Amino acid sequence: MENMYKSAGVDVKKGYDAVERMKKHIERTARKEVLGHIGGFGGLFELSSLSYHEPVLVSGTDGVGTKLKLAIDLEKHDTVGIDLVAMCVNDIVAQGAHPLFFLDYIACGKNDPAVIEQLVAGIADGCKNAGAALIGGETAEMPGMYGDTDYDLAGFTVGIAEKSRLITGENISSGDAVIGLASSGIHSNGYSLVRKLVQDLDLEKTYDCLDGRLGDVLLTPTRIYAKSAGAVMNDITVKGISHITGGGFFENLPRMLPAGLGVELDPTSWERPSIFPFLQQLGNIANEEMYGIFNMGIGMAMIVAQKDVEGALKILGEHGETATVIGKVVSKEGVHMTL
Repeated sequence: MENMYKSAGVDVKKGYDAVERMKKHIERTARKEVLGHIGGFGGLFELSSLSYHEPVLVSGTDGVGTKLKLAIDLEKHDTVGIDLVAMCVNDIVAQGAHPLFFLDYIACGKNDPAVIEQLVAGIADGCKNAGAALIGGETAEMPGMYGDTDYDLAGFTVGIAEKSRLITGENISSGDAVIGLASSGIHSNGYSLVRKLVQDLDLEKTYDCLDGRLGDVLLTPTRIYAKSAGAVMNDITVKGISHITGGGFFENLPRMLPAGLGVELDPTSWERPSIFPFLQQLGNIANEEMYGIFNMGIGMAMIVAQKDVEGALKILGEHGETATVIGKVVSKEGVHMTL
């Protein structure tokens, strides 16, 4: 039967090899609340030891998108797993949650255990960074659905928040400060456009305005804000958080605001990674469109009262974030900035 399955394109033994390679990476993410072991039909996580009065579980799921095509083309698979965790975890952080655990799904055309190990190593790196345990996942070998070297990634995370401390945006008021947390680069959105812009360029080349080879810059993993934002949430009342992903500033910032309010931003108050003007020049893209597609150097925005600005910036700095006040809340809906 195994030979018949292999003749159809699925190598069960390579699947077992991939699982064995994963185990040491999964172990790096262990938390005391994790029960059981990898290989069961479900992942187990005990909540009874957590000190919450009214605990609320917050979940999120996402993928990496067409950034994966660059990883596949460059045969560099060890960072996109970080992107996968970041895209899921940063979303639940925006609701006020602290990540607990993560599960992944890898679909591929042909199971290459070495590639699968690189992917899971990156996922484990992301989980360590987020403080989440990697408690399970699935690798699906799907010949005929994907090319031999193609794969796709999806992830799912669960976090926890005290019900009274969920971040809903309902207490945001005009005059509150908007703090921007620097991104590490493009993160994981807009890559269909990015790939079109760079399709005729040499990804192995270091262009003068960039900090390294173009391919490496494009594969810089998404920054994970779970620990730094979580530290702020523990000490300060955070009124709103926005994860700046697809849709850039104009779609994501209003998602944390109540009706009738908007934000006024000063785009000169933060530095833009060099990759953004590089891409803008390649495509002759208008400023407004750039801010409507990309994060432009701000991966997460946080709203606090003016009295809490100094404390929030101090905590963020202590946790390695480059953060600054980038604007304020105003009594006019929308995102307002001079570009």
